Amino acid sequence: MIGPAHERFRLAGVEEDRSLHYCSNCKNCDISCPCGVPVSTFIMRARAAVSRDCAPSVRDWLLAHSETLARWMRFVPAAIKNFGVQFPFSRSVLDMFGVAKQAPLPNFAAQAFNRVFRKYRQPAGLTRTVAFFPGCYVTHYDPASGMDLIAVFNKAGYRVVLPRNFVCCGLPLVANGFWENAQKNAGQNMRELAKWMEQGIPVITGCPSCSLMFKGDYAEYFPDLMPEGMVPVLTDACEFLLDCIDRKELVMPVFGREQRIFYHAPCHLRVQGMGFPGLDLLNSIPGVTADNANVGCCGISGSYGFKKDKYAISMQVGSALFEAIRNSQAPVCASECGTCRVQMRHGGGKDVMHPISFLREYLAAGR
Repeated sequence: MIGPAHERFRLAGVEEDRSLHYCSNCKNCDISCPCGVPVSTFIMRARAAVSRDCAPSVRDWLLAHSETLARWMRFVPAAIKNFGVQFPFSRSVLDMFGVAKQAPLPNFAAQAFNRVFRKYRQPAGLTRTVAFFPGCYVTHYDPASGMDLIAVFNKAGYRVVLPRNFVCCGLPLVANGFWENAQKNAGQNMRELAKWMEQGIPVITGCPSCSLMFKGDYAEYFPDLMPEGMVPVLTDACEFLLDCIDRKELVMPVFGREQRIFYHAPCHLRVQGMGFPGLDLLNSIPGVTADNANVGCCGISGSYGFKKDKYAISMQVGSALFEAIRNSQAPVCASECGTCRVQMRHGGGKDVMHPISFLREYLAAGR
């Protein structure tokens, strides 16, 4: 009820209640609504209206603009950036600005994904092509999982291209109240996506949150940007690879060994109503049994769990998942969402991989 209620308060000129800012934009209200009402859209629109009247905090600006910050600091070595982020004094300063000092801030990668990708030589003779939207997490913090995706798609016979003009999908901007910045990003992404769709080349992503922004949120947040007749879709990489397996483009070697994996479905995947392609992909690997945690949200919801006033809430929300991880007999966990993986390591204490990273390891062992 928060979204519609606060919109009425705003239109009536009634002072806003801070409870509006406790929404994490996890989308579970959208999943739960039996009538398909996009409740989270009401909440995000109300938050944007509040932000226009009262500027967001420095903390929220920092968490919303990771792509801008990474661009500004691109010439600073990763070791220095990570020392600055993780050093106790720095964490105390960030805590003063509202970034929880207990929060598991991810480390910057030694090199951004686009630089790693440029050095990689894909096999010759690949006749099919896909374009890749890596998203901010892969680009700045986890290029290794992006390269795992490239290697698996190469194994399936696809050359992967990296478009230069895609930018952040805008989800952290929307969640922190920077509506105009998100709209600008959406417009640029829509123009770039249209170029690839006109060529008949699918654009894939391994990030459910990025996929959700293109598939659903852009139309709800910025309907004026939608070209007539165009359905902006980023194809889920796990779903695409399942089709590759069905078409015999990707063949699984059989080793005869057993492996158990604990799988968590991100909220932004579940709200898309497409099932669990990452879970299905893991279970398609011979000898692998992947168990669906099915215990709800991990609690971090993008940048939400990094905030000082939200950290304890995020840990409480994710407590059932953390307990399930600790009680699981599986030695490794899997999830498509980068920040879910950060939260699962932080709260559950086990290593967590993208399903495609696990698949790459399996295929590499069968060479």
